[in-house]
Amino acid sequence: MHHRTVGELMTRNVVRVRRDVPFKEIVRLLAENDVTAVPVVDELDRPMGVVSEADLLRKSSGQSDPSGRVPMPHLEAWERAKAEGACAEELMSAPAVCARPEWTVVEAARLMAVQNVKRLPVVDEADRLQGILGRSDLLRIFLRRDDAIRDEINRDVLHLTMRLGPSVTVEVDEGQVTLGGSVDVRSLIPIIVRLCRSVDGVVSVSEHITFRTDDTASSTSGT
Repeated sequence: MHHRTVGELMTRNVVRVRRDVPFKEIVRLLAENDVTAVPVVDELDRPMGVVSEADLLRKSSGQSDPSGRVPMPHLEAWERAKAEGACAEELMSAPAVCARPEWTVVEAARLMAVQNVKRLPVVDEADRLQGILGRSDLLRIFLRRDDAIRDEINRDVLHLTMRLGPSVTVEVDEGQVTLGGSVDVRSLIPIIVRLCRSVDGVVSVSEHITFRTDDTASSTSGT
C-alpha cells in the first residue's frame, strides 16, 4: 500500500520571516498571502518558531479596554512578553515543532495532536525549511475518489497482502468501505478490516464477511 507522505501533501512555497521582521510587516504578509501563520527562520533557513494570528492577537488582548466594559485578562509572564513583542523573535511560539518529508499522515497527525499545534514546518536532514503542513493538507487524503480507494483495497490489501481471490467483495461510498463475501477462517476478518482502515482516504469500515471455519474458538479438553 502506498501511504501519502508529508512531502507529497505539504505546501512547498512557504511564506517565511526572519527573526527581526517587525510586527506590522508580519500582519501584512499574513493578509497578502492569505495565510494564518508564518515560520520564523534563522540565517540558514532553519525554523526557530512560528508566528500565528493567535500570537499577534495577544497585542490587542493585552491592551486595556477604553470603555472599561471588559476586564483585563490575566496573562502569564510569557504571554505578557508576547503582548509587548515588536518583532518575530519576540512574538513567535518556540521552539518550532517540525516534521520530516518522509513521514506518513498518521505520524504528522499524531504529532499535531500531542503538541496541540495546527501546522508543522517540514525540514530536511539539515533542518532547513522545505515546506509547511497544515491540518487542511492532512484532510486532503479524504478527497480521494471512491473507485481509487476500492481499487487499492482490492489490489494491495486483498490480492497482494492477503492473497485472497474475489471471494471478498468491496464497496466504497463517500470513503465508507463495506466488505462482504467469505473467507476460509474467521481469524482473517479482523486483519482485513485493520488493513482496509489503514488505506488513505478510508473514513470507516464495516464488514459482513462470513467464514467457513471458526479458528478463534477456544478449545477445551476433558479428562
